[in-house]
Amino acid sequence: MFDRADRGDRAILVHLETRDESRREDLSEFNELVSSAGVEVCCTATSSRYRPEPKYFIGKGKVLEVRQLVADHRADVVVFNHALTPSQERNLEALLQCRVLDRTGLILDIFAQRARSFEGKLQVELAQLKHLSTRLVRGWTHLERQKGGIGLRGPGETQLETDRRLLGQRIKQIVSRLEKVRKQREQGRQSRRKAEIPTVSLVGYTNAGKSTLFNAITGAGVYIKDQLFATLDPTLRKVSVDEDVNIILADTVGFIRHLPHDLVEAFRSTLQETSEAHLLLHVVDATDEDRDARIDEVEAVLEQIQADRIKRIQVMNKIDVDGIEPRAEIDADGFARRVWLSAHTGEGLDLLRFELARFFRQEMIVGQIKLLPAQGRLRALLFELGAVTHETIDHSGHFLIELRIARKDLQRLARRENIAVDVLMPVAAA
Repeated sequence: MFDRADRGDRAILVHLETRDESRREDLSEFNELVSSAGVEVCCTATSSRYRPEPKYFIGKGKVLEVRQLVADHRADVVVFNHALTPSQERNLEALLQCRVLDRTGLILDIFAQRARSFEGKLQVELAQLKHLSTRLVRGWTHLERQKGGIGLRGPGETQLETDRRLLGQRIKQIVSRLEKVRKQREQGRQSRRKAEIPTVSLVGYTNAGKSTLFNAITGAGVYIKDQLFATLDPTLRKVSVDEDVNIILADTVGFIRHLPHDLVEAFRSTLQETSEAHLLLHVVDATDEDRDARIDEVEAVLEQIQADRIKRIQVMNKIDVDGIEPRAEIDADGFARRVWLSAHTGEGLDLLRFELARFFRQEMIVGQIKLLPAQGRLRALLFELGAVTHETIDHSGHFLIELRIARKDLQRLARRENIAVDVLMPVAAA
């Protein structure tokens, strides 16, 4: 065993080049993550293997080389640019005689620094506890009382088992509190639906400029900085993109390659703002050499949170860096697939506002529908969606309902009630 340092600011970085695409990581992005965490980097050790070594992830010879670097630089922690198994982490700590942190633990640490709201702190703690629960080691063995014999019989619970029990209890408490927050968020979404205000969610790779764009459109003044995960807690603002079109714009946490599963699970209530949005603005750093790979990573996370079917506009940001002219790319259906702009200088923002207004004018279906008295459940669901603008009853007892509903909500309702969309499609009111 070894004494863990009170601080972990001095770090040795370890990066492994491997042919396994599923485990491959970007070294430049790793350096940005470490910088965002406020770590003092002593040096970086790189290695190349066909596949990771099961016991130490890197070869034992490289581990001994890293141990010498730890001693030479008096480092507090060794940070790996990869996800380590609990056994690999324990084996490395035993041989290196210092704390070992993997990529997941590093991202969790950054999230813990960024969380400001009550919900955000709970979500980060939940993800940390789930990650920690697989990494408990035999500590405090001097307190064990399971040895038997006179004076050695205890309550029958080792410290490891106590830690697991306490972790389980805390996780249950956090899940319960987050469930209350989730219900509050759902009430807010219902209120917005009743007010007929569509939601537009900003998504994208971290540090693509989502918060800068959010500020440029809304004037909200949320925190922005040129670092990964500068924004963690979601922010929503009502904004008018044209005289007759209002939207709720949501700024959400950025995505990253191999986003830890525990984080996705913990932030599911926050990401629900994305999965239930009417439209997604996928913000892309147009100057990034790896932008296509970044786009694929975002698409993978959207699929993971079941938001991949939502229509989206790619916002190619930072065009001022390369001197690109602002423009909008329109497909054959008249839908804007890409808008090129600079959130920093404001170039192209008018194009984005125009396309947003045009999209929601096309997506809102206005008309009248006739329901039978036996279709009371369907009528109630329309009221719940806030889609009913006026209702009368004719001489036959039919409900004549005037609707203003998003096409997406109409299609979702049709699937939920197993009804053909054309049956629900309203006609122009006489």
